[in-house]
Amino acid sequence: MTDPTPERPVLVVGAGIAGLACARVLADAGVPVRVLDRGRRIGGRMSGRRVETSAGTRVTDLGASYFTVSGTGGFAQLTADWERRGLARPWTDTFGVVTDGHLTGTSSGPVRWGTPGGLRTLLDDLVAPPGRAPLDVVSGIEVDAVSSGPDGPAVDGRPTSAVVLAMPDPQAADLLPRMVATRLDVSARWNWRPCIAVYAAWEQRWWPDVGAAFVNDSDLLVFVADDGSRRGDGAPVLVAHVAPDRSADHLDAPVAVVPEVLAALGPMLASAPTPQAQWARAHRWSLAQPLRQHAEDVFGWDEETGIGVCGDAWGQRSRVQTAWESGTALGRELLGRSAR
Repeated sequence: MTDPTPERPVLVVGAGIAGLACARVLADAGVPVRVLDRGRRIGGRMSGRRVETSAGTRVTDLGASYFTVSGTGGFAQLTADWERRGLARPWTDTFGVVTDGHLTGTSSGPVRWGTPGGLRTLLDDLVAPPGRAPLDVVSGIEVDAVSSGPDGPAVDGRPTSAVVLAMPDPQAADLLPRMVATRLDVSARWNWRPCIAVYAAWEQRWWPDVGAAFVNDSDLLVFVADDGSRRGDGAPVLVAHVAPDRSADHLDAPVAVVPEVLAALGPMLASAPTPQAQWARAHRWSLAQPLRQHAEDVFGWDEETGIGVCGDAWGQRSRVQTAWESGTALGRELLGRSAR
């Protein structure tokens, strides 16, 4: 890794929570860093969609449904700050359980956290927290290749001091030279679970107040979230996550699964036909959740090329906290190297 300069900053590819956490560490220390993202807005799998409901305009979370907090470290401290400033709120520790197509009970676990304005507002806060310099984020950039040479790594031929790929393993492997991907232990062949999120709004709420429900023994759905409950505004919006195999069957045309999902929600949650929705839509996540974790490592770093990888697959369990900790740890590693 060469010393970062404004002309050759650290380049972070991916503006999900891992990439932004990594960039935040570097920017706070005065290290030149730039974040590149192919989307029109930051967010990754913590992004959502702005929708109109009978309760007003809302942002509905379509990827991650919530986050949990364990320990007392940096992520717990950050969450406490988000709560203090009204960006995050404890949601519930109890979800419903659907078995054999019907709501049959509840299951308790850790406190799940929601956000009044959508999970992406937490990432907006990482980009521009109060009293700190905003991150340099460039949206709408589709990176084609990351290479390495005698002068260090390059992104699409543009030299840089170091590269961070904050994205699912298959996407990182597609950008990297084969030997670098091998050393980093990332591969395009490792499958990730796909997921289609079906979201719909009604004139009024018709389902029981269970917050969300895990769906067992179903080849159609795995999870249903009450979006108004987790946001705290009571908006009559449900988000249903389609099972991986069924999602894979409909990735080319996600909207095709919407009627079947809507038809299942009424019997599943209220033992009655589903009322007519005001609108219903679908969003495709081709790489929603890793099937394999890098359980022994928090991030990947290739000393020979100055290329690193991070994300929710780097740690014991795929979750929001894992992604933040992975990006933060890699940022600290780069910070230490830039100071040598």
